[in-house]
Amino acid sequence: MAKTWNLTSASNLFKTKFGKLSENVYNSSTVLLARTKKSYNFTGDSLFIPVPVAFQGGVGSGSLPKANAANAGKALLTRKAVYARVKISREAIKASSNDEGAFVKGLKHVVQKGVESYMRNMSRILFNDGSGALGTADSSETAPASGQLEVVITAATFKEANFEENDYVNIGTSTDLQEIVAVDPATRTITLEAVTGSLPTLTGDQVIYMQGSKDADPQGLKGVCDATSGTLYNIPVGRRWQATQIDASGAAITEDLMDQGVLEIQRKSGKVVNLVITSFNQFRKIKALSVSQKRYNIEPRDKKLIGKVSMSGIELMTSTGAVPIVPERFCENDRVYLLNDNFIEIHHAPDFGWFDDDGTVFLREADSDSYEARYGGYLEVFITPTFQGVITGLAL
Repeated sequence: MAKTWNLTSASNLFKTKFGKLSENVYNSSTVLLARTKKSYNFTGDSLFIPVPVAFQGGVGSGSLPKANAANAGKALLTRKAVYARVKISREAIKASSNDEGAFVKGLKHVVQKGVESYMRNMSRILFNDGSGALGTADSSETAPASGQLEVVITAATFKEANFEENDYVNIGTSTDLQEIVAVDPATRTITLEAVTGSLPTLTGDQVIYMQGSKDADPQGLKGVCDATSGTLYNIPVGRRWQATQIDASGAAITEDLMDQGVLEIQRKSGKVVNLVITSFNQFRKIKALSVSQKRYNIEPRDKKLIGKVSMSGIELMTSTGAVPIVPERFCENDRVYLLNDNFIEIHHAPDFGWFDDDGTVFLREADSDSYEARYGGYLEVFITPTFQGVITGLAL
């Protein structure tokens, strides 16, 4: 019987055509991270920043007043190591070295994705409290597949952006690595698979941490804005060293509630917020109520359109002008942050970026036909609490 020359019989003669490389399906951009001041001269073992917490001098009328000295605190910053690490095999480098072999060049792709992952983690850190915590798992568990474990994150601590497939995590005080293989936001369930050691047996609520990050993250907005006692950057939390905190107690977000926070910050510090950040949930509610705060672009008339109108942004009017309101996936669903990012700075040690101290970024691994590269550095985030505010407990 005669055979037809077709795609099957002659399959080895045909090339596979690849379409455009798929875009990321996750959002790794953060407005605050882009706007935050950054310095790269944090040397020595720590950094002290003098912070005035009272007025200087004695004042009075009718007779010469008695002088008094201002109180000043020393904010203490110590660096934390924050890394991203990538690996690629030598064969993959060679096989993807030109357009005929692959639709992306292996080295370029790995480098780009490594930096994206680092920025995603820095965004997580910026909106956290320095603990490295992702959420708290309750004691319920099932086995969806052999060698896997499902855990349910408590409603109070679940933040979808904190959980990504392929991330490695630690449970509680254990140093065993678990890989997140699935995330179900609807049920707040994540599926884990042991990478090193064994799967945990949950006895009561246990905190899930980004791998190796327990109590090792730089400070973040949640840690600064939620502080009500103890010390913050080695300075006692008090009237002149505390963020403005408003508990909405389940009420819906309103313009008046945001105005209350903004004016309270201005009353206490003399400074006005220049950025409002909230969750996508609250942003949708603000958008629905803030008709007077929307900015519109109106295109010139043409033959077909009388006028084309589109919204380009939402702003909150303050005593000194309009302030942008932006959504952030790492912000808790029930929060609105009222910020002055002139008083937020990331202090890096020198030579932040790809580690190239040996003259090259990619180093051959011992006993392996592969290379690895490391990105990141040593830093601390300094947020002056007096100029920041937060509204919590908003209706979802």
